[in-house]
Amino acid sequence: MYIKTIVLDGFKTYAKRTEISGFDSQFNAITGLNGSGKSNILDAICFALGMSELQYIRVHSQQELIYKKGQTGVTKASVTLIFDNSDPAQCPAGFEQFREITVTRMIVIGGKTKYLLNGVNAPINKIKDLFSSVQLNIQKPHFLVQQGRITKVLNMKAIEILEMVEEAAGTSYFERKKKESEKKLAAKDAKLADIDITINQDVAPKLEKLREEKGQYMEFKKVSDDFQPLCSSG
Repeated sequence: MYIKTIVLDGFKTYAKRTEISGFDSQFNAITGLNGSGKSNILDAICFALGMSELQYIRVHSQQELIYKKGQTGVTKASVTLIFDNSDPAQCPAGFEQFREITVTRMIVIGGKTKYLLNGVNAPINKIKDLFSSVQLNIQKPHFLVQQGRITKVLNMKAIEILEMVEEAAGTSYFERKKKESEKKLAAKDAKLADIDITINQDVAPKLEKLREEKGQYMEFKKVSDDFQPLCSSG
C-alpha cells in the first residue's frame, strides 16, 4: 500500500482543489523553488495521517491549517490520500477487496474535524488501526525525520531505537492490542471479584438464613401434620 494521489483543498497555501499524482511505489522527491509549497505537501500527509501534534505540521493553531485562516471565504480545509492497495502482500486486514483506499481528514472554522474512510465517516481509532496494521504508527512518528532532527536520531538511546525497530516491524501494533486486551480482561476480572464479594457478603448469608427458616418451617409443618391426626381422633 502506498500513496498514489494527494488531493488538497483549502489546506494552508492551497486555496483551490489541487491534485498531486504520479507517485512511485518505492521512492519520491518533491522539488521546487522556495515558497512553492513543497513543505505543505508533507504537512498535508501528516495531517491526513491523523497527527495531533501541531509542531509536525508547522502551525501553532488548527485555524492556521485553513487557507489564510479562513479570512478569504474559505471555511474548511481537507486533505485526501488515495492509496494503491493492489498488492495483496501489503494489504491491510479487512481491505482485501479494495484496490484503492481513500482517507480524508477535514477541518472547519472553529476546529471541528472529521475523517472519512473510503468516503464514509470513520472514528479516528479506525484510521489509527488501519495505519498501524501496515506498520505505520502515527502516534510515534519515527518514520518522519524533519530537518534538524537527524542528530537526534543518531543520538537515540537503546530503548528508543528498539521502539523504532518495533514500529518498523509492526510488532508494536500487536503489543498495543495485547495490552488493551489485558486491560479489558483485568477490568472484567475486577467486576467478577466484586460480584464474588457481593455474593459472599450479602447474598450467601441471606440464603443461609432462608435455608434455616425453611428448615424450621418444614420441621414445624411436620409436627403440625403429625399433630392433626391426634386432634381428629380426640
